[in-house]
Amino acid sequence: MIFIDACFRRETPYTPIWLMRQAGRYLNEYREVRSKAGSFLDLCKNVTLATEVTLQPIDILDCDAAILFSDILVIPLEMGMELNFVKNEGPKFESSIRNTEDLSKLTSGAHNKLSYVYDTISSVRTKLPRDKALIGFCGAPWTLATYMIEGQGSKTYANSKKMLYQNPKLLHAILQKVSDELKVYLKSQIKAGANAVMLFDSWAGALEMSAYFEFGFNYINDIAKDIKKDYPNIPIIAFPKGVSGYLEAFSNIEKNFEVFGIDWGTNMSYAKKILGSSFVLQGNMEPSRIYDLDSMIKGVEEIISVMGNKAGHIFNLGHGMLPDLPRENAIKLVQLVKEKTKR
Repeated sequence: MIFIDACFRRETPYTPIWLMRQAGRYLNEYREVRSKAGSFLDLCKNVTLATEVTLQPIDILDCDAAILFSDILVIPLEMGMELNFVKNEGPKFESSIRNTEDLSKLTSGAHNKLSYVYDTISSVRTKLPRDKALIGFCGAPWTLATYMIEGQGSKTYANSKKMLYQNPKLLHAILQKVSDELKVYLKSQIKAGANAVMLFDSWAGALEMSAYFEFGFNYINDIAKDIKKDYPNIPIIAFPKGVSGYLEAFSNIEKNFEVFGIDWGTNMSYAKKILGSSFVLQGNMEPSRIYDLDSMIKGVEEIISVMGNKAGHIFNLGHGMLPDLPRENAIKLVQLVKEKTKR
């Protein structure tokens, strides 16, 4: 598989490409399936429909990897937190975790209740062409903890940060409980047929550097280390968003994963200089460039001028696809990258 080879810095015939949120509302086919499913969570739990939308970007865009269609919040959901997706507002939990008593109400063994995820992976893998990889994923502990503490998405993370500085012991307890679930969850995804796994730390940039490494990245590295004990040949991707100011610190850590996701706010030349010898880099075109064909082409050319057509790079966006991006440009993007990076 070209994507897996690229994760391990092996030579490939071109730079592989996949897109974060490549299964989504910019595709008519996705919207049709979504309307059939009922709610978003119903779609995540419907193996047949989740399989269909996972495969759509492979069939339509010809990406080199499919990523499991699911949601990062299924872990706290199955730990006992009631979750709703509110139109125009996003995910909301009925209650939040603010003290030790709240934490004690969370159940262990959430990974045992996620058979719909594992069944979707197995279903996709049987239908996916053999040369295409399947990426499993989860939210990183810090990002999941913020949702669990705030009860929803946040711009200030006030309750999470208050806990971090006033009661760090409690926050570490939450993070450890989540991490223990994620270790088994990701290994179960691999067992079901995932060829690689990715940890999304969407709110990494909410913390100053010392706090992020203690309460964020150390947990990612611990999860990756645990996975590598059982699955040394499965590549792991970490995507800590918004940490461009901390890149030098990442170059000095114990490395338990192969691929480092670069967000669009990070200069790719700088990322290559600091991290390029330590990790395969994934990224990092600004998704909004896809609105305009010329801007998109320029974005592709700028990244390729930095990364070249050599091993060490996986082309992706610097964050996820937006709901109203033109599909014809997304199709063109995949074609362009393959043509311009052909060895």
